[in-house]
Amino acid sequence: MIEIPRITIEPDKRGSRPCIRGLRISVSDVLSMLAENVSEAEILEDFPELEAEDIRACLIYAALRANGH
Repeated sequence: MIEIPRITIEPDKRGSRPCIRGLRISVSDVLSMLAENVSEAEILEDFPELEAEDIRACLIYAALRANGH
């Protein structure tokens, strides 16, 4: 798997699911919101600890996983 610096996996957080910068916000949480048509601006408003680059990192992570990386 290619490492994405903003994506972390910690055994004691969220069941070892990939999260954003050690926060308790998982990649799948962000991807689910995007899939439900929540805008990037709304996500950033609802989760002020996130940055736009975090959302892009989630999309990169998903694309890499979909391609078998």
